[in-house]
Amino acid sequence: MRLLAQKRSRLCLALMKKVINMKKLLIACILALPFMATAQEKLNWQGKFEQLGTQLPTPNEYRNAAGAPGIKYWQQKADYKIDVAIDENSLKLTGSEQITYTNNSPNALNYLWVQLDQNVRQKNALSTQVGTRRMRDSIAAKSITHYADDYNSYDGGFKIMAVKDGNGNELKHTIVETMMRIDMPTALATGESYSFAIDWWYNLYDRMLIDGRGGYEYFPKDDNYAFTLAQWYPRMAVYDDVNGWQHKQFLGRGEFALTFGDFEVNITVPSDHIVGSTGWLQNEKEVLTVKQLERWSQAQNSEEIVFIVTEKEAKKNEKSKETSTKTWHFKAENVRDFAFTTSRKYIWDAVAVQLENHKPLAMSFYPKEGNPLWADYSTEAVANTLRYYSEKTIDYPYPVAISVHAADQGMEYPMICFNYGRPDEKGKYSQQLLEGLVGVVVHEVGHNYFPMIINSDERQWTWMDEGLNTFLEHNTLVKYYPTFDLTWGTPKGITHYMKSNPDYIRPIMTNSEQIRQFGYNAYGKPSAALVLLRETIMGPELFDIAFKEYAQRWAFKHPMPADFFRTMEDASAVDLDWFWRGWFYSIDYVDIELANVRWFTTNTVSKSIEGQNETAKIKNTNKDENGNNIDFSNGADLLVITNTPDRYYSEFMARVDDEAIKNTYNGKNFYELSFKNVGGLVSPIIIEWTYADGTKEVQQLPAEIWRSNENEAKKVFVKSKEVINITIDPNKETGDTEMNNNYFPKREAKSKLEEFKDSH
Repeated sequence: MRLLAQKRSRLCLALMKKVINMKKLLIACILALPFMATAQEKLNWQGKFEQLGTQLPTPNEYRNAAGAPGIKYWQQKADYKIDVAIDENSLKLTGSEQITYTNNSPNALNYLWVQLDQNVRQKNALSTQVGTRRMRDSIAAKSITHYADDYNSYDGGFKIMAVKDGNGNELKHTIVETMMRIDMPTALATGESYSFAIDWWYNLYDRMLIDGRGGYEYFPKDDNYAFTLAQWYPRMAVYDDVNGWQHKQFLGRGEFALTFGDFEVNITVPSDHIVGSTGWLQNEKEVLTVKQLERWSQAQNSEEIVFIVTEKEAKKNEKSKETSTKTWHFKAENVRDFAFTTSRKYIWDAVAVQLENHKPLAMSFYPKEGNPLWADYSTEAVANTLRYYSEKTIDYPYPVAISVHAADQGMEYPMICFNYGRPDEKGKYSQQLLEGLVGVVVHEVGHNYFPMIINSDERQWTWMDEGLNTFLEHNTLVKYYPTFDLTWGTPKGITHYMKSNPDYIRPIMTNSEQIRQFGYNAYGKPSAALVLLRETIMGPELFDIAFKEYAQRWAFKHPMPADFFRTMEDASAVDLDWFWRGWFYSIDYVDIELANVRWFTTNTVSKSIEGQNETAKIKNTNKDENGNNIDFSNGADLLVITNTPDRYYSEFMARVDDEAIKNTYNGKNFYELSFKNVGGLVSPIIIEWTYADGTKEVQQLPAEIWRSNENEAKKVFVKSKEVINITIDPNKETGDTEMNNNYFPKREAKSKLEEFKDSH
């Protein structure tokens, strides 16, 4: 029995070896057709095509493996009733709010966390302590207070006057820098709501002197103010299934994680002020004049811009100051934040924007100092943004979208944003300023979608709102403003950054506070990556379907990076783990070198190209220091097509027609291209061929060509026509940082040929 078993074992082993050998032979024959590996090829494998796997959080019932909200997805809700007043004489904001917080989580909560973002400007704030500066021998007077905070006279931060429960009883609370913990008498169970009240005030600040997203601008010529109010009220922090409480301290740059809810806000200001705000105005008959009310109604159905307050009326209004007050009443549903602006200087215009399902108002508020630029371009840019973003994501769901002119600003909130762009005193402006204004309006209005609707965590993942929004901003400008400089946010626009000193570069997947080059890292590079993904890797149609799926899945919810990555793959059937790994998790860059070109032909007479005889006279110029060709000066090597040996057929009885194949390839040109991945970032390879007859052809190889060797790749191309020039990434769409190694004949060959011709 034992002997028989051994015989059987040996027989099975022999059969297995035969099968394995047959598979090896088959694979070897198949692989030998497109390329032959050489001993010189580097095989320094770095796993660039491995799945992200454990780098992404494990899917669960809250967020599933497809990138969609899970069957038990939940999020909290925070509703606000607020009374706020601006005192133009003392430059104070005073507020009182009632917050109703609903716990939809599966966990009981013993305490709540509230954000106190104004505390970033209080004396000895954490942001000041951790800020770094270098001393110079000359400092502008305006800037010196940034170096010596103790000498800054501004008394900033929230002054919390009371924190009480719904019955007026004091609640224990603890302020920790920019966060406040509120201890509840009993734990807040799943499905329950809790109401509490906060009274506060703070000193408004001059944005010319103190950096910040809110505050005021003072106009000395007419002794007036324009107030832009942001982060002006204590706001609920986010509690979610990923982080628990997101109460990472606000240091000034990492923006905001916020909870959706409904707002009812009363804003009391001088009676001659015009107020623009998140939400829909509820008491227009009480705060608008008869003329303004008539124009306000007209604008809601007008396809042409209507001036609710004209420039002439604004100029008249700013000359006299009312001592009485008016209260403007606004309501906003399902928003994550609330901001407003107020001034007696404002011109106000509006136009209705017809979308698929409704007709929101695009509006602008601006002082006369913004004209003629703002009257001509701001509201039009708001409307164009709503049209394009609605097409690519979801229909804009809110009733208004507002652009407010605020010097040196670019900041976003639900339904309202504050934007720079001011002509000189004669009303003159450059093309650069025009493009800056339109760009910032499109960008900030676009933030209504990312993150105001698709509500990502800005405190942690800046790129999820800034990068995605910069990408859509770029596409909006391409569609509506094609004559503008459209380089920003594209692969071409980040090449200088990508190849710069790596000590000053961080991966996209880096928290805001640790980023070194914020504009490129959070805005430019993520946008460039998505432009490459849409235009080159996936194609616009497939990308747009997947991107819209992400927006629809996560509208009015809290997505995380993995949700975006997974959705883009789930909705497209394109494996993109290599792309996310390279572009988002590394600081590799694109630099593909066309290292060598070998030319073969089945003709017995070697081909030639113009200039080859002259180039051949230049000693040792047809090879580089690595022995690679630098031009076509030696002509083609002879390719001999032999009859197929029997061993190539293995057990197959049929045979190919060798002679027919020889005839098919007779006179053809074979070009073996050797590529080197110098920058480390695996990338598609786009090849432009220029033929001897002057025609051109473009071919694209997918990034997976690097899958078995991340450093080197060879590819053979069969051409009927003779090639005289090869260019990699001819239109600079992959972000290749070094174009000088993208050509064949190589640049040194061309320059040496020109030198030879000049000397003779």
